[in-house]
Amino acid sequence: MAAAVALVEGERVRLVEDLALGGAAAGEDGPLVGFLLLGAGVEGTVVRVSGELPPPEEVREYERLRALFEDYGHTMPAESLRRLEAQLAELEPRWREFGAQGPRSSVRVRFDNGFVLDDADAAAFARL
Repeated sequence: MAAAVALVEGERVRLVEDLALGGAAAGEDGPLVGFLLLGAGVEGTVVRVSGELPPPEEVREYERLRALFEDYGHTMPAESLRRLEAQLAELEPRWREFGAQGPRSSVRVRFDNGFVLDDADAAAFARL
């Protein structure tokens, strides 16, 4: 998987996959009235590029377990060490994939239909 190229403000983009947004409410404390579906291919303009997104939970867990293994693995009982090694082996592919993607940022995009999507993963968009 290639590393994602950072988007910049003012750039035209296209949503690469359908995006379902749930929990739309009528007013601040109103009842839920449904959800919004933005279809793949809808185009818009990047209004703002925010900071880097935190790594996914699986990546953070791998890094936590890896530090535990490196610091205390030599003192662990054999069964605990085997269990820890199995957990690391299970999480390692996701950690490698995340490293290959490079840093991810969030963006605010104003779609041509007037909708605004804020704090969205920049990987959800392709340049036009």
